[in-house]
Amino acid sequence: MSPGAVARSAPPRRMWPLYAAGFTTAFGAHGIAANLGGFSEDGVTSLLVLGGLLALYDGAEVVLKPVFGTLADRIGARPVLLGGLLAFAAASALYLVAPSPGWLWAARLGQGAAASAFSPSASALVARLNPDSKRGRAFGSYGFYKSIGYTLGPLLGGVLVWAGGLRLLFAVLAVLGAAVAVWAAVALPVVPPLPKDRQTVLALVRRMTDPAFLAPTAALAAATAALSAGVGFLPVSGRTVGLGTVVTGAAVSVLAACAAVVQPLVGRARDEGRITTGGGMTAGLLLTAAGLAGAMLPGLFGVLVGAALIGAGTGVITPLGFAALSSSTPEERLGQTMGAAELGRELGDAGGPLLVAGVATLATLTYGYMALAILIALGPLVGLLRRCAIRDPAPRGARSDVSEGS
Repeated sequence: MSPGAVARSAPPRRMWPLYAAGFTTAFGAHGIAANLGGFSEDGVTSLLVLGGLLALYDGAEVVLKPVFGTLADRIGARPVLLGGLLAFAAASALYLVAPSPGWLWAARLGQGAAASAFSPSASALVARLNPDSKRGRAFGSYGFYKSIGYTLGPLLGGVLVWAGGLRLLFAVLAVLGAAVAVWAAVALPVVPPLPKDRQTVLALVRRMTDPAFLAPTAALAAATAALSAGVGFLPVSGRTVGLGTVVTGAAVSVLAACAAVVQPLVGRARDEGRITTGGGMTAGLLLTAAGLAGAMLPGLFGVLVGAALIGAGTGVITPLGFAALSSSTPEERLGQTMGAAELGRELGDAGGPLLVAGVATLATLTYGYMALAILIALGPLVGLLRRCAIRDPAPRGARSDVSEGS
């Protein structure tokens, strides 16, 4: 079975379990993270413990996503996806069965490790099950449902913890992981691993340092950095001007909603040839930087403008970045590429808030937003200046076709 045959024969309904897997990892990450500090009286006894529990999930993803991505290329993405979902259900059930502080740490570590398996595998399957001409829309839809998980996680997680404590939230996640695993086992076609030549370390280094990999991965990392900083610090900006938790929470929902709505639209535009990948990612980065600059404005207006523009910018970048990676990667190496790209996103997820917080500690939060905005805008602006320099008219007396060579 050729890769193209797999992509052409997969009907749209086969994609739904992958979208559900994306929702699961996002809901599991944010649903618990947003509710650990306020409602868990037995496992979270200090800010240090809370920070450790939050870092445990992301730390497992940073270490293990490239590993499981490579494993997906070796044995097939489908079994890694199914195993990861079942492991996520089992890890969630740990705290349900033994609700003690030690088992809370074990459950959180297990969830992060399991998500490291099924997240890059799902991305690889999105690419394998769709031809290049449809990958923008497919990744846009996948990103849409992940954004829904990020949006609903804190809200539904809070309702569940209020109704039945942290154990109820873990119970729902265990059922969700198992249900999605069964759905995927029934609905997803068998996508066998593709034959590949043995890869040397030098060849891996060359592929991971190729601009075709670095450019979209850096864009995805920048988008995640801005998204994480926006979710974390826009409520702080709101509180400093007297806005209540309901208003600041609504602002974060605006960010997530904009990201969710924009992704399928941009993916469809890419597939139909109405935007280019490079031009779209450049626009998305500049839009994201503009959102961070908007967050510097005082009052509710600045919070809402920042949320809307950051969400829209990240919504532009995400489907284009993953579509570009899948298009430039040999299909037998998709798992490895997606795992490495997810590692870049995790580093952005941690680095963005750290940069904003570090600058804010030395100055103010406004300067923290400014620092991240400049960093994100620097790359696309340099690229635009280079293209403008190439296209500048030739000096008088020079051959007229010099300026037209580009």
